[in-house]
Amino acid sequence: MNSTQCPIPTEIKLHQKSRLLEISYADGTRFELPHEFLRVHSPSAEVIGHGPGQEVLQTGKLHVHIGAIEPVGNYAIRPSFSDGHDSGLYTWDYLYELGENRDAMWQRYLEQLQQAGESRDEDHCAAHGCGCGAR
Repeated sequence: MNSTQCPIPTEIKLHQKSRLLEISYADGTRFELPHEFLRVHSPSAEVIGHGPGQEVLQTGKLHVHIGAIEPVGNYAIRPSFSDGHDSGLYTWDYLYELGENRDAMWQRYLEQLQQAGESRDEDHCAAHGCGCGAR
């Protein structure tokens, strides 16, 4: 979907208890994106790198939550995550892409974790001494 076709959210709700970001659109489309999902798919250079092949697998983010969301112009939001990450600008296009592809993207992420021998839980790191939760 190109930027001229991407709908602009009519409402964005931050749910702290369930750790979900709810995004609603005028046509009735609604996405619920878990905070952890948003964190590991951050569009920041820290996560995606500066070019193909420079992606950094995010690990130990199971308990991360979004503390606040800052609007950026009329095109994006900037969430502040509990692990200190706040450099990702989530454009309307990217949020819609995340919502539409959430299940496939999540499955791919879980497969990457398994292949790397890493974990979603930072407590895993303490038990195994791998340090993966620091990323």
